[in-house]
Amino acid sequence: MRRWVSPIAIIVIWQLLCMGGFIDPRTMAAPSDIAQTAVGLIKDGTLGAETLVSLQRVVLGLVIGGFIGLSLAVVAGLSRIGDDAIDPPMQMLRTLPHLGLISLFITWFGLGETPKVTLIAMGACFPLYLNTLGGIRGIDRKVLEAARSMHLTHRQQIRHVVIPGALPQTLTGLRQSLGIAWLSLIVAETIPTDAGLGHLINEAREFLQVDVIVVGLAVYAALGLTTDAIVRHLERKALAWRA
Repeated sequence: MRRWVSPIAIIVIWQLLCMGGFIDPRTMAAPSDIAQTAVGLIKDGTLGAETLVSLQRVVLGLVIGGFIGLSLAVVAGLSRIGDDAIDPPMQMLRTLPHLGLISLFITWFGLGETPKVTLIAMGACFPLYLNTLGGIRGIDRKVLEAARSMHLTHRQQIRHVVIPGALPQTLTGLRQSLGIAWLSLIVAETIPTDAGLGHLINEAREFLQVDVIVVGLAVYAALGLTTDAIVRHLERKALAWRA
């Protein structure tokens, strides 16, 4: 409960400053006006429809990027040849700025959903790859040798040794990937589109509707916090054995 004191205090001060005329409503709307706008957008179905489109993009990008990141991490972590072949290009690609890739993706894929999902998938791929690879490399080699001495097959070693050993860092990587996926979505939705929270915000910017812009940003933040909370819950369940 104490953690809510400072956010509530900030909102109250914000509201008082707006009511006192210290903040220009053309620059920043009051919390009460933003809440009223949000209720209106919910009632007419606009906010729900746009949020669903953005959520679908994030989920699809996360699934694609996560699968690629996990697969490459397993290959690089279990094979020296795989590490030499995979890790150098992955380290180079992860330094590329998202904003710099937008023009290239538009050239390759056009203005549809493909460049947006690809951008999100790239953002989600690297944290999961790096953390999973670090988790695999951190597994005690004596444990792997014990698994081999018990004549476990390669698949059984991955299932019973590698996955449990790397799981804590993999879940940490998943949380980071989710956060970057939402940030990537914001960048991806700067690509011209006719649906999504980015579309809602871009239209509001054209008409100087600051309250709508803040509502869109608040939904981005709420979705990010919600998905992070879901992963943290899964993390507690999956890693209950560590306690």
